Amino acid sequence: MRLEGKVALISGGARGMGAAEARLFASEGAKVVLGDVLEAEGRQVEAEIAESGADAVFVRLDVTSESDWLSAVDTALQRFGKLDILVNNAGIWDRAMIEEQTEENWDRVMDINGKGVFLGTKASISAMREAGGGSIVNISSVAGLIGSAASTAYNASKGAVRLLTKSTAVQYAAEGIRCNSVHPGPIQTQMLDDVYPDDSTRQQRQDAIPLGRLGEMEDVARGVLFLASDEASYITGSELVIDGGYTAM
Repeated sequence: MRLEGKVALISGGARGMGAAEARLFASEGAKVVLGDVLEAEGRQVEAEIAESGADAVFVRLDVTSESDWLSAVDTALQRFGKLDILVNNAGIWDRAMIEEQTEENWDRVMDINGKGVFLGTKASISAMREAGGGSIVNISSVAGLIGSAASTAYNASKGAVRLLTKSTAVQYAAEGIRCNSVHPGPIQTQMLDDVYPDDSTRQQRQDAIPLGRLGEMEDVARGVLFLASDEASYITGSELVIDGGYTAM
């Protein structure tokens, strides 16, 4: 029960890594607010957590909407009385080199992956201050650490998340609010299916990973759990890389 007594808000909680984080957090004692634009999937995760005997509530959350974020935080406060943890998990991927990148897609990726993290953080700070501190975990990517021949906007957005994390950590450390980023490598999610739609390209990616396998959603969720918990009380402004050794080469 590493999060017993804690209240967590997770964006992109309807499927993939966000849903895995929500289930794990609930199993570790947290009360969870999970937000997403995928309402049917989000309510299914809410129901699964409730069936396990834990507390969770789904809210519709478009991470590019400040009013949606304020409503999600208010739900946490009204339903559970406080907010201790924010996981900025929601994100999208786009494949395009610079000359192929359209302005429309650039703006969409930056809005969801970058502005969404900013708005979530901004909306949550006052509630965490009232709670006496908190932990913000931003899901970046190895794409926020190294360049890519395949994606321009995605890499730029995840790099923005990395440095926004550090600015948040420095600005709010004195108030007991920590902020760290997580940098997954290829994880077996729906997004990975979009990135590597055929078995041969997926196998090539897997062969390039020193540990010899693709990541599982639980691999990331366990890292997020650690940073969210009090076990990481002396960690802020840091990067947790979960990539099977890919960026070590």
